[in-house]
Amino acid sequence: MSLALPAAPQQSSRRQLLVSTALVAAGAAMLIAGMLAMWMKFRAGSPTRESSDGLRIIKDWMPESITIPEVAANTMFATFPFAALMAQWAVYSAKRRDGGHRSLALVITFGLGIAIVNAQIAIYLQMELGLAEGAFQTLFYAITGTMMFLVITGMAFTAVTFFRSIGGRDDDQQVVSAHALYWYFLTAAFTAVWFFVYVQK
Repeated sequence: MSLALPAAPQQSSRRQLLVSTALVAAGAAMLIAGMLAMWMKFRAGSPTRESSDGLRIIKDWMPESITIPEVAANTMFATFPFAALMAQWAVYSAKRRDGGHRSLALVITFGLGIAIVNAQIAIYLQMELGLAEGAFQTLFYAITGTMMFLVITGMAFTAVTFFRSIGGRDDDQQVVSAHALYWYFLTAAFTAVWFFVYVQK
């Protein structure tokens, strides 16, 4: 009579990438929040003057010659939720081992990222601001440039996730879940940037 050892307990799935992505997103969120706080501080401390009719007080924060292209800014704002939705579709497909739809969702996410970067570059070209012309210009480039860098980082994450997908790793749900979390963070971060920088100015 042979005695067999009991089966080893199943190893729990590791979530290092998901936790690491959450930590990176939290750090980047604090960076964006700090930059927006500086933006609001400079705007609140800007000099004021009366309007020509004497009925209102005007803050000399944004030079009158500067016009922010609101169509491009609003297009970016509307595009981010769709990118996050596509990233979540990739998670949905990965759970069902549907490699085709997972790859398609990632391609669309990457394409939406290109559209977002293109819209931001269009804003820069239309505004024609000098980086060191004033506090508004410097902070505008600092905040929006940081946001664009984070989006490009998200696109790189999408590309890595896509190549893992076409490499046959259809059961690797941790990567696509971390990828979706990062795009949710980007959507939330840009919502704050859009409201304080593009709407309130």
